[in-house]
Amino acid sequence: MPDWEQLYQEQDTGWDRGEISPALHTFINKGALDDVKSVLIPGCGRGYEVVELAKRGFDVTALDLAPSAIAHLNQMLQEAGVAANTVCTDIFEYHAPKSFDAIYEQTCLCAIEPSERKKYAAQVYIWLKPQGKLLLNMMQTGDAGGPPFHCDLMDMKALFPSDTWVWQEEPPFMTHRNRKSPRFELGYILTKLEKET
Repeated sequence: MPDWEQLYQEQDTGWDRGEISPALHTFINKGALDDVKSVLIPGCGRGYEVVELAKRGFDVTALDLAPSAIAHLNQMLQEAGVAANTVCTDIFEYHAPKSFDAIYEQTCLCAIEPSERKKYAAQVYIWLKPQGKLLLNMMQTGDAGGPPFHCDLMDMKALFPSDTWVWQEEPPFMTHRNRKSPRFELGYILTKLEKET
């Protein structure tokens, strides 16, 4: 896996849009964050979405492995005059002190090794409250390698199965990375179900 901190130090951050992803506004417009107070953003990077959600009054917790990303985010929060809980940590070592109403998943799933996806999906399930929402952006690269790793729809349906997640019935929306890239993300809203015992 890449040394994410080194990439930030070298300014080799091709995944960074430099602004809020349009996907966040689409989720908001679809009502995905209605009645939501707390939001977790794993693998937040420089955290443009963290600042936006904090400005909108959400209780936001943001996780990232790279100290430079968290430092940049903290500076943006300070400049915006808003607060969020920022944690520099490995997502697999993060133990949330509380459950969250929603998780905004944008760039974490496509950045981790596919062999770690089941472990990550289990973490997401634990982090969310019952009936919590997973705002899932699935990276579509069409490539075999990564990162970013391609998030095939059928693989994602298996990763977040129907016995523990309700997938939205309407078609997903598309968010293009940029005009020069053929890559895009498919946006879905998933709702956590309680496992039967």
